[in-house]
Amino acid sequence: MTASKPRHVLGISALYHDSAACLVRDGELVAAAQEERFTRKKHDPRFPTHAINYCLGEGFIEPDELDAVVFYDHPLLTLDRVVHTALAGGEGAAEQWVRASRSLLGSKLFVQQAVRKALGADVPLFFTEHHAAHAASAFYPSPFERAAILTMDGVGEWATTTIGRGEGGRIELLREIRFPHSLGLLYSAFTAFCGFKVNSGEYKLMGLAPYGQPVYAKAIREHLIDVKADGSFRLNLDYFGFVDSASMTNDRFAALFGGPARTAESRITRREMDLAASIQAVTEEIVLALAAHAREITGCADAVLAGGVALNCVANGKLQRAGIFDRLWIQPAAGDAGGAVGAALLAAHGHFGVPRTVGARDAQHGSYLGPAYSSAEIRAFLDKHGYPYDHVPDAAARNTRIAAALAEGKVVGYVAGRMEFGPRSLGARSILGDPRRADTQTTMNLKIKYRESFRPFAPSVLAERCAEYFELNGESPYMLLVAPVCAARRLPLPQALDATDDMLEVVRQARSDVPAITHVDHSARVQTVDAADKPDYHALLAEFERQTGCAVLVNTSFNVRGEPIVCAPADAYRCFMRTEMDLLVLEDCLLDKVAQPAPTEPVDAWRTEYELD
Repeated sequence: MTASKPRHVLGISALYHDSAACLVRDGELVAAAQEERFTRKKHDPRFPTHAINYCLGEGFIEPDELDAVVFYDHPLLTLDRVVHTALAGGEGAAEQWVRASRSLLGSKLFVQQAVRKALGADVPLFFTEHHAAHAASAFYPSPFERAAILTMDGVGEWATTTIGRGEGGRIELLREIRFPHSLGLLYSAFTAFCGFKVNSGEYKLMGLAPYGQPVYAKAIREHLIDVKADGSFRLNLDYFGFVDSASMTNDRFAALFGGPARTAESRITRREMDLAASIQAVTEEIVLALAAHAREITGCADAVLAGGVALNCVANGKLQRAGIFDRLWIQPAAGDAGGAVGAALLAAHGHFGVPRTVGARDAQHGSYLGPAYSSAEIRAFLDKHGYPYDHVPDAAARNTRIAAALAEGKVVGYVAGRMEFGPRSLGARSILGDPRRADTQTTMNLKIKYRESFRPFAPSVLAERCAEYFELNGESPYMLLVAPVCAARRLPLPQALDATDDMLEVVRQARSDVPAITHVDHSARVQTVDAADKPDYHALLAEFERQTGCAVLVNTSFNVRGEPIVCAPADAYRCFMRTEMDLLVLEDCLLDKVAQPAPTEPVDAWRTEYELD
């Protein structure tokens, strides 16, 4: 008796922002990657040709072996929403209509042609609704047989928030909130008003929040959003511009908060700090209320989250500590890129009837779903260009050297294994530092990342040592939960810092005995590292602990401001040479900065390029 032919499904997210592709074989994730990692254009929205080619190559299949290609939203339903919005917005919505129609009446209506061109084969093409793809991306890889599903983002076709239930291989969406009432768009409005970019600056707003006080929260509740006890809400559109103009906010919004929006790159004032704190507080209240309602109507003890709002790890941490659900699992690529995963899994389980297998651990494989490069490939690249390196194939010897460099205060670029899928670096494409040094945060922000000094860094901690450093119940393998640093490790801040507008002065104050990863409110965005998920990274952390007594490392994404996370060795080397990193690890090859030839492109010129972004 011959075995049945495996089912291959390709999921695609594209033509809005963060395009991506994902290959699923018999319900198992084989490969997933964002297009930006190959094109080097951050948040690249274009059709993900490079990501598709990678996924098919990783799966060793030809395009005509695919059973289906699934697009992550329904363009005609999106068009319906845009048309209705334009009609409701009147003359003021003309600019928004022109901008949206270029995509909706162009590339999005011709997805089938784009798929055929990319694949060179006539493969069945399915469309799924946006929030269904998000829900599937959260539920199917989770370790839960049954769970409530909470999806929150800017907007899909019409839905902005949905509550659903997953059981076995079946997903059912039960409640929804529709555009223009959107928690994601509300948060993005404050992102824009505070001078950051929508769809990328929300992380900055979240990081800024602990420096302020929620003094505007009452005004937000009274004027901008009406929130019911079950978490449902309606925006007061009199204060927003995203329906009838090209701006997120309007003059009435500005008047409510004391003047015009902050100009990008200008000084951040106390107002921006307090605005960030205020919208963060309101967002957390809504997330908790929605979660409580989801628990009530689904009866599920566990929950999964997806959508851009699910990347708000501060709110996630509050949700976990609230105890509304017994367990929580969040899709690591919770934004639009993750829609490619959900689209593929939804077809595999929902259309083709592939049985779902639930194990003790999730099926996301640590989110290490991108390309890897062999030692031979890396050495060929280095030899071709004449870049000096030490080949250290013995893992123990290699980790001894890397850990020693970190303990000396050196900053290390680390490339090892398959690239992460999603916005977080998890020890495969990471920049590492010593968390015990008070100057590590400002040094890495200003000399390595070329970004705002206030932005915090995340810790990677040995999973078995987590409780010694953080008040975290359970694991956080995807860096999506913020937890308090253990009280015994905290240091008091001088009272004079409470009212200062000098953020650099606040940043430079040690707040715990691991100051580089302790935010101003004594919190940290934690990544727990388990040997089962990432053995090489776990071994490095263990060696650093052996040498220093500290089981934590600073872990930030291997990129600079305005650039995607590095993918290939060439990307890593370029970033290494144009920042003030000290050591580069490319699998089993170690590159010392002082031994490298001088870069042909001045560091300062490159820094200026990205500071203007």
